[in-house]
Amino acid sequence: MSGDRSPGSPLDLNDTEQAVLMDPIDFERNRYPYCIVWTPIPVLSWIFPFLGHMGICMSNGVIRDFAGPYFVSEDLMAFGNPTKYVQLSPQKANNGQAGWDAAVTQASEIYRKRMHIIFYDNCHSHVATALNIMSYGGSKNWNMVKLVFYMIPYSKYVSFSAFLKTWLPFFIIIALICGLAAII
Repeated sequence: MSGDRSPGSPLDLNDTEQAVLMDPIDFERNRYPYCIVWTPIPVLSWIFPFLGHMGICMSNGVIRDFAGPYFVSEDLMAFGNPTKYVQLSPQKANNGQAGWDAAVTQASEIYRKRMHIIFYDNCHSHVATALNIMSYGGSKNWNMVKLVFYMIPYSKYVSFSAFLKTWLPFFIIIALICGLAAII
């Protein structure tokens, strides 16, 4: 599930020097420096496994996620530990590490004053706002739809059990539907 990164991926091959200086991902402690993290939402992700809950991490790996109305969680994702992540390059953020942390903090402050609207202003919007504030990759065009499609090719599963947590309910539902269709 993990593999070599290609040019244009979140952590470009040109970023190797910077990657060496970053703290490593610590799966046991749920520390994901410079990452976007994702976890399934029960029932919703069982039917649509590409839809779930998203957070963005500080340079020290602490997760921030817009977990509900007027609430940004720190280090405790609303729907459980991450099952997928994509590590980004801090040098693609305005002002590097300082710019990254400032943008995540500012986005979190903005969303602590907002109502959570599941189809419009949600956890994906919080992450997009942070990326827009830091002008990640020179862009201020991040949005929730772009993030969903960004995670599909670039994300990695935390473990095989995380892969199963994401996909097994979907395949069980499909098997039940196929089984019922065969009976009828």
